[in-house]
Amino acid sequence: MSDYPEFENKMKKTCDALSSQLATIRAGRANAGVLAQIQVDYYGVPTPIQQMASVATPDPRSLLIQPWDASTLKSIEKAILASDLGINPQNDGRMIRLVFPPLTEERRRDLVKQTKKYGEECKVAIRNIRRDAIEKFKKQQKASEITEDDYKIAEKDMQKLTDDYIKEIDKITADKEKELTEI
Repeated sequence: MSDYPEFENKMKKTCDALSSQLATIRAGRANAGVLAQIQVDYYGVPTPIQQMASVATPDPRSLLIQPWDASTLKSIEKAILASDLGINPQNDGRMIRLVFPPLTEERRRDLVKQTKKYGEECKVAIRNIRRDAIEKFKKQQKASEITEDDYKIAEKDMQKLTDDYIKEIDKITADKEKELTEI
């Protein structure tokens, strides 16, 4: 069965995407990952902030954004205000400071719900990959490319792979939930 790596790779990419998505959820601590989804209009081209400025974390509750081109300060500020980050940037003419307020209990609950939702979407994607794999093996069996025993083994292996990745997703979401609730 040379097809396993293809499906395992898809499942791994799904988990990696979840980790990236959860990194953008702010947890009351300053994290440059929250800026990853924000695009700034830079001479007509949507550009990530990290490609236009240095981002530093001077203390646990704030980020400093220092653009390499000072003329982009206003457009970076506008992009942050337009995003769903929920933080007002403080512009001093040379750099932008983002101060992360402590999360309210209600906001924490919302973020935990959002984390669980992302985790569930990821689990659905993993199950869809398993379904696609099993359909492929079924077609191979019908075309007499593999035996029925090989098909049963492949089905069992795909189920084990799916179970392993679902456990991984549960661990990733549990870690994020813990991070959100312990601050």
